[in-house]
Amino acid sequence: MAIDGRELLETVALQLVKALRLYRFQSIIGTVHPFSDYFRGFEKVEAVRRIFGEKTEQVLRDLKVEFLWIGGYMGVNSGNGHLMVNPKYLNKGDKTDIYLDVIHELVHVRQFMEGKELFDSHYSYTERPTEVEAYRHAVEEARRLSLSDERICEYLKTEWMSGKELEQLASTMNVDRKQIQESGFTE
Repeated sequence: MAIDGRELLETVALQLVKALRLYRFQSIIGTVHPFSDYFRGFEKVEAVRRIFGEKTEQVLRDLKVEFLWIGGYMGVNSGNGHLMVNPKYLNKGDKTDIYLDVIHELVHVRQFMEGKELFDSHYSYTERPTEVEAYRHAVEEARRLSLSDERICEYLKTEWMSGKELEQLASTMNVDRKQIQESGFTE
């Protein structure tokens, strides 16, 4: 997925807010709505039910979505556990990526509810236990959807991840890494 300079700057700004733990500023740039107003039927998705178990309906009923008008794609506000979404990504992003991102971020919502440190700086992004767990759920769902390893590598690749980190994450997720080199994802 290509990103222009403005979007990159917005993403970096949002990451800086997270890194400096300035959570109160994450919410001032958007609006808050119930999750179910925008993401209907997720309470019936087996991958989501594996994340929350018998609490699935209640968690999704209580979950809020913050629409952020700058930066990023999707994430979890580590100050309040809300799902954060850039509406431009929601409207123009690849629907499969959006779906897998929701699965990934719902794992972070559960982790937040369990009191886990979502952004533990003792780990690199691709080694962080919370990220590994979230990607594991997303990749498992990608495989259920019969996505190829090449397509899963496309999903895993982000602009803040080096080629080496992508290879490491793919290896951790048991995704065929030769797809990365053959497809030029390391550039």
